[in-house]
Amino acid sequence: MQNESSSQGRPPLDLRGNRFKPLTWETLSPAQLKMVESVVSGKRGSMQGPYNVLLHSPELGNLAQQFGAHTRFHSSLPLALNELAILLVARFWTCQFVWWIHRRIAAEAGLDAALIDAIATGHAPQGLSGDVAAVHGFCDELLRTRRVSDATYAAAVGCFGEAGVVDMMGTMSYYTLVSMSLNVDQYPLPEGAEPELQPL
Repeated sequence: MQNESSSQGRPPLDLRGNRFKPLTWETLSPAQLKMVESVVSGKRGSMQGPYNVLLHSPELGNLAQQFGAHTRFHSSLPLALNELAILLVARFWTCQFVWWIHRRIAAEAGLDAALIDAIATGHAPQGLSGDVAAVHGFCDELLRTRRVSDATYAAAVGCFGEAGVVDMMGTMSYYTLVSMSLNVDQYPLPEGAEPELQPL
């Protein structure tokens, strides 16, 4: 096959999936190979998560993963606040894998454990202020009502500027695609991992 030689000397892809059959080096088309090489050569360095799904439409998938790399690694929002937006999207979709990965990243970035727990259980967090309150208020309101009030918008712009608000919406948009992809696939957690989100 065309891609048999391309797998020589390469590590296993270790793609996982359920409804979308996991692909291998030997089964990748040229467009799929281009997407894989773009992902594994970047900061993520791994094909876990939505990539097995996105590979089934590799032109779109490659654009999506580039968008995702920007939202994750080049957002104007501080890391902990960007992760807060991701966690709110993961909770909204009850996307177990996104939560499983990003809860840990958020905690390491300094996001308060009580806030993470409140999001996980669907409770309104208490005592938020400043930038954290602005991100939580904006993302939560947008997810729940599909809009934001003038006051919520003004608070977000006041903290992050208009570019920051666009970056925040970009992060939410990408992780909505990721969450939809994984939920449609019924994507399995890694061996030994247990779901951390309960239905609300």
